[in-house]
Amino acid sequence: MKNIVIIGCGQGIGFAAAKILSENHYVIGLSRTENPEIENLNIEFHPIDILSGNLDEIILPEVIDGLVYAPGSINLKPFNRFSIEDFRNDFEINVLGAVKTIQKLLPNLKKSETASVVLFSSVAAKLGMPFHSSISASKSAVEGLTKSMAAEFSTQKIRVNAIAPSLTDTNLASPLLSTPEKREASGRRHPLQRVGRADEIARMVAFLLSDHSAWITGQIIGIDGGMSNIKL
Repeated sequence: MKNIVIIGCGQGIGFAAAKILSENHYVIGLSRTENPEIENLNIEFHPIDILSGNLDEIILPEVIDGLVYAPGSINLKPFNRFSIEDFRNDFEINVLGAVKTIQKLLPNLKKSETASVVLFSSVAAKLGMPFHSSISASKSAVEGLTKSMAAEFSTQKIRVNAIAPSLTDTNLASPLLSTPEKREASGRRHPLQRVGRADEIARMVAFLLSDHSAWITGQIIGIDGGMSNIKL
């Protein structure tokens, strides 16, 4: 049994990961979203906004074996309609929140023999997509952060990887999938002809935290229905 901290466990991929991981591990979940379904999971839950909250108020295990940073944003509009504040907000959610969390938990991660950190990028960081300039910029920073930390922490046996999904059926993406027509159109953009499911991404999270991935670090793993590498 590992001690695993999941930031953003209230819904979407973070919630799906908490559901899977809590079956065999001790999970501490942090989220500003208080989902009633969390009460049905065998996890220790703390309602907190990772950007403004004080992590010192939470008593964490001395040894942390896994850290998942799942908060994200989908802020899509033409480039000339983005404000500097839009870019700043996306960067804070996707990048600085992860930095804050990892810096706080790094001493605990160092005490594990099998520590693994999982961050989230996006297919938009690899594939140029219109109206994605803000999210693409922040998720590209996540990828750079992932590789740099993987190199720096490798001598301490802390692995760092990122998952880069395409559009996934979550609350965050619900405005893009709000009608059957939108869902069908989004599905057709992917070689596998559908959008992703949260549990599909969550199972990769579980794999990257497990000992089965012990020789994997510094990787950006695309789970995107083939969008980033296949053109039909």
